Amino acid sequence: MNFKLFRILTVILSFFFLTGFVPILSFVGPGVTALTSGNIYKASAQYIINKRIEKETGKNSLTLIKDSLIKDTLIEETDKQIKINSFDEDFRQLVETRIKMTRQKLDNQNLQKLLKKRIEVTRSILDLNNSTQ
Repeated sequence: MNFKLFRILTVILSFFFLTGFVPILSFVGPGVTALTSGNIYKASAQYIINKRIEKETGKNSLTLIKDSLIKDTLIEETDKQIKINSFDEDFRQLVETRIKMTRQKLDNQNLQKLLKKRIEVTRSILDLNNSTQ
């Protein structure tokens, strides 16, 4: 009995591996589900869904999920980079406006100092002219 079961399994396994019958995993997943849960309907639904996903996308469900996770990760990274670049640009503009404001204030202060000095010089000249007359 055991030898007969061993021969049958050997023939089946050699058929799978020697003929290049690759989609064995699509049978193993639902088979494991059927054996562990005892629910044939659940295993059948899993098999049908996997086949439908493979037919629509050309990828099995595991590859599809992996690719979508990688794509989501890349999108998140580019969003972060855009936010960082946007923050850097906003920060640069803020610093430039502050520098311009500070320059304007310094120019006004220098202009006021120059104006005061000229007024003093003009008064001193006028006082000199008044005192000589």
